[in-house]
Amino acid sequence: MSSEKYFLYFAFGSNLLRERLRLQNPSAEFYCTGRLQGYCLNFGTGTSHLSNRWHGGVATVAEKEGCRVWGVVWKISTDNLCTLDEQEGVHCGIYSPLEVFVETDQGQLRCRTYQLNNFRPTLPSPQYKEVLCLGAHQSGLPPEYIQKLEALETNGYVGPSILDDIEQSKKEP
Repeated sequence: MSSEKYFLYFAFGSNLLRERLRLQNPSAEFYCTGRLQGYCLNFGTGTSHLSNRWHGGVATVAEKEGCRVWGVVWKISTDNLCTLDEQEGVHCGIYSPLEVFVETDQGQLRCRTYQLNNFRPTLPSPQYKEVLCLGAHQSGLPPEYIQKLEALETNGYVGPSILDDIEQSKKEP
């Protein structure tokens, strides 16, 4: 990607997992891990019902003094900006893009991230939680943060989800 234009994207939810992000954004490259100071991690929906692909709450960030959210900074070609927005449901009003400053070992980085609109607290599905935890392990997030994710309560949903698509993509060459 040295000759391509790119942007930095801070992922804190299902896009922590490389295979999930690359389903629609194949140019995504791991850049580093980082933390978003002054924000907390919440789970919810943007509507009053659970008709989303994850069958439960999805991750979002909300400003809250004294808190921080760990995540991954991805370097993504600007050619994939539209597909990332589409994946996050920007065109449907599900998420809105947000510019944030992420603290990393390399210093502060300006990144794009997304915040859920019309937030209604909702427990995540076990499948969503699994993707979060897999991504957190894969990325090397701090063990105490991973423990916090592993302790999340879920809604107990049993059935198909986007996790099935992720599993299938791992089997394809």
